[in-house]
Amino acid sequence: MSIQHRTIHVHGRVQGVFYRQSTRTEARRLGLAGTVCNNEDGTVTIEAEGPSDALDALEAWCHQGPPAARVDKVEAQPGSVQGYQEFEVKREA
Repeated sequence: MSIQHRTIHVHGRVQGVFYRQSTRTEARRLGLAGTVCNNEDGTVTIEAEGPSDALDALEAWCHQGPPAARVDKVEAQPGSVQGYQEFEVKREA
């Protein structure tokens, strides 16, 4: 099982709707490690690491997010593995 890294940027109404907390719950359910944080421009950034199928599942979930969210766009790109040990919520980038 190869560990991969993915950076996901989520655009829309994704702050103030429990997007970060819901992302942490979903990422942990999928066995991923990393971080999620709000950005000053109103987007959310997710840094996630784990198997590619779990990363694909998280990315698919991001298009919907929690019930109160309105996701307009999701951008994802691979990156270098950072070695995260758990999945955490950060206040801001």
